[in-house]
Amino acid sequence: MSVIKATDADFESALGSHPKTIVKYYADWCGSCRLISPKFKRLSEDERFTATQFLEVNAEENAAARKMGGVSNLPFFAVFKGKDLVESAATNKEEAIVEMLQKLN
Repeated sequence: MSVIKATDADFESALGSHPKTIVKYYADWCGSCRLISPKFKRLSEDERFTATQFLEVNAEENAAARKMGGVSNLPFFAVFKGKDLVESAATNKEEAIVEMLQKLN
């Protein structure tokens, strides 16, 4: 599954349309966010995680989506089951993201 860009306008409906979602919150100025992007994309194509929806949200432009994820720093990852936040972390470590995904599945 590819990474889908989401905004405040479609964030809740995107969460509601899929039982399992991981969201990467980023900002254009964030160097660590840019470095983790190819890894996040690669994870979205990993066969282990085909049942999970991958979203990207610009944290600076989408305050409502940022609030739903409880964003405290960037890059920030949040895992949702439906519209319910189940886990989140500010990290730039691929291993931490994989661990979150494995718990979700």
